[in-house]
Amino acid sequence: MTALALRLRRSRHLPVVAAAACTLGLLLVGSLYSRNFLSADYLLLQLQIASFLGLVATGAMLVILLGGIDLSVPWLVTVGGVMSAAAAGWWGPAGEWLAIPFGILCGCLFGIVNGIGVAYLRVPSMIFTLGINAVAQGLIVVQTGGFAPQDRATPAMHLLATGRSLLGIPNPLLVWIVVGACTLFLLHRTTLGRAIYGVGNSERAAYLSGVDTRRVTLLCFAIAGACSAAAGVLLTGYSTKAYQAMGDAYQLPAIAAVVLGGTHILGGRGSYVGTVVGVILITLLQSILSVMQIPEMGRQVIYGAVIIAMLLMYGRGRRHSQ
Repeated sequence: MTALALRLRRSRHLPVVAAAACTLGLLLVGSLYSRNFLSADYLLLQLQIASFLGLVATGAMLVILLGGIDLSVPWLVTVGGVMSAAAAGWWGPAGEWLAIPFGILCGCLFGIVNGIGVAYLRVPSMIFTLGINAVAQGLIVVQTGGFAPQDRATPAMHLLATGRSLLGIPNPLLVWIVVGACTLFLLHRTTLGRAIYGVGNSERAAYLSGVDTRRVTLLCFAIAGACSAAAGVLLTGYSTKAYQAMGDAYQLPAIAAVVLGGTHILGGRGSYVGTVVGVILITLLQSILSVMQIPEMGRQVIYGAVIIAMLLMYGRGRRHSQ
């Protein structure tokens, strides 16, 4: 019995199994508060909401796999939303569809700057991304004049965020599925994916084996910026309007979802399936806390406690290769 428990503890799948079990537990707890909690419509709504966090967590996971951290998420989400809405106002009818890739491109550019600072200037990711977060905040304030932009989401953005174009599945969930499938392919079927795990385990060893570690880091931060901005575009379409600090609610939940899914906080180990389970778990937890009328500060305390608990359980061991 002791040997079985030890094997389970050392298994790389244990965090995923534990998070899935907690998710089922939350569903049962939620059903006690509301009979509609287990209905198909309610679960689809939760998955639609989870898709916003899922996009942010996708980028966060790639950075954490490298052994870094991205603290520019809040205002990169805002950049994506504000700039896409602003582009729609600048370009008129032509901007209806161009606004979406433009907002994502803006986030990607900020991600590239993050990657240059971390990979080429060798500034710790926590410090540099926090500085970029402040820079993005200042630029958005300049862009909006200190007030929420008047440009609303385009019909295309609204359709992408709220419509159900295929088999009744929410469009944001379809976007997350596509991004998730691409991420799985990237991590497990490409040279870049193997390089990401290699850099996370030992950057020096990866460099000596011929991996361009700086390019890998740059690409991961660029993808992370694009994912955060894409979430901002969807949020703008969902709320029909962009506003300042729209990404503030996603920093801690994104990190919590990634860590909760078993991704090693020091890099080099983790699965995207675990991140998906972590995102769903965090979303259901948010829903239950909302039903219980827990204030926002209390939720932040819970997210922080979850991260600390997962670090104590899975984050103190040595890195392992994927």
